[in-house]
Amino acid sequence: MNLPVIFDLALGLVFTYLILSLLASEIQELIATVLQWRAEHLKKSVEIFLAGDVQDSEDAHVIELANSIYSHALVKNINQEAKGFLVTLPRRLTWGIGSLYRSIKTARPGGDKEETIFGEKKRTGPSYIPSDIFATTLMETLQLPTMVQTLTQSRLEKFKNAQLAKLEQVLLELQDQTKDDETSASFINTMFQQYAETQADFEQISWNFQNQKADLNTSITRLGESLDRYIEVFQADMPKQDLFEKVLRKVQFIKKDIFADIEQAILLGGLRPNINEVVETLRKDSGVYNEIKEAVKDKDSDTNQGIINVVKTIDLIEKLPKSVVENITILGKRAQSRIQTTEEGIHTLQKEIERTFDSSMERASGVYKRNSKGVAIMLGLSLAVISNADAFHMISRLSKDSALRETITNSAGEILFINQNNQAIGNPNSQGESDKSATLDRIRDQADSALDNVALPIGWSDVNLEQQIAWTPNKKKSFPLLKVLTMIPGWIFSGIAISMGAPFWFDLLGKFVNVRNAGRRPASSFRSQVEREDEM
Repeated sequence: MNLPVIFDLALGLVFTYLILSLLASEIQELIATVLQWRAEHLKKSVEIFLAGDVQDSEDAHVIELANSIYSHALVKNINQEAKGFLVTLPRRLTWGIGSLYRSIKTARPGGDKEETIFGEKKRTGPSYIPSDIFATTLMETLQLPTMVQTLTQSRLEKFKNAQLAKLEQVLLELQDQTKDDETSASFINTMFQQYAETQADFEQISWNFQNQKADLNTSITRLGESLDRYIEVFQADMPKQDLFEKVLRKVQFIKKDIFADIEQAILLGGLRPNINEVVETLRKDSGVYNEIKEAVKDKDSDTNQGIINVVKTIDLIEKLPKSVVENITILGKRAQSRIQTTEEGIHTLQKEIERTFDSSMERASGVYKRNSKGVAIMLGLSLAVISNADAFHMISRLSKDSALRETITNSAGEILFINQNNQAIGNPNSQGESDKSATLDRIRDQADSALDNVALPIGWSDVNLEQQIAWTPNKKKSFPLLKVLTMIPGWIFSGIAISMGAPFWFDLLGKFVNVRNAGRRPASSFRSQVEREDEM
């Protein structure tokens, strides 16, 4: 057997496995779509990400949190569905098959009998969630920004009351010291009125912050400005006595000590929670968590206006397992070293969640590919038996039948040539996922066309059975089961080869064609016509 024959034989095998791999990939894709393997795998991967490990991912509360994320509007928008009875009829069929498949599986912890893996009796879920959408959804589900706002509001309220208490204490002490001085009574009454105005200013500033009409720095600055106005009135109307001069210096010291440096006032008052305190809001035994619970205990308090969702979040946090809290705490510690303010901390924590989620999904994708490879091998073995793709019989047929070799070689060359030209026209430098999918679709169409002219050495036809085991239905003999055993090694070899996938065999086809033709495209009537047109 000379070298050209060996190359033609190899091309014949590669072409045959390319055809069978295309069929296998179609079947596997159909099964994955009907049973929603990708969507189901993604949901379980999200649960593992939230829990931090596989074992804790089966916790009912982890599943409940994942279901809450899947119920978020941002995630729902990813999984848009067509409307209308006729349009959704095929999907209803796949939903029914998928539901039947999942109904025989073990029930999920904490769910009712009718609840699906996607939660809330949903029949489908997204196959992909962008990391930024997941991070935003998780943060909003846990209400972390609102929890921070609540904590800051509570602390600002205490800070405001503390400053007012200091002013009130100064006035009360002054009133007590001048109770026998009738000339000072008018001034003290004026300062109590001014105190009431300052108190109203403080309340308005606090209300503006609670309703997010002003940030923390602006609110503290305005508190200081209101105190300045109080000092100006005090200084302008006070009697010229040492006692009042002393009280004035005390009030000025309060102003200078607290409001001279806004950032220092925020820091000393603990008004801006750091990222560690943010993640501590998820710990049921932490002081920060109890502080928030205390702040929203009274549903009608000013601190709780507009943040009723915090109460719902507290109920959710009560159910969070320790593994989820520990996982988010680790992410918070990573973010803490790179931020200066709470606003930066929330943003950095979100980016940290995005990066970790991307990394987790890469590992999940690897797991899915390994699982898919196992399915591909089982599918390849089944297809090899069903199609009677005996590798050793194919080698025997191709080595003896020169006409078959030539027909397959020409068909393989044309398929390769057409697709190489289409790729050069569409994107000469690179191929994205959509381009690869389009290429496989073209190969599939061209392979279907080529099969009209090629009789592959596979199948349970009389000719194949005669050549393989020397038996045909016309012979008055029973089916030789023992001889069938000799076909099993060929089926196994073919099954493994089919599981390699169509892209693998198409790339290998190109290499064999190029080597066989010393770097030139295979000759064909189609190629010759194209070259003649190019030369004109």
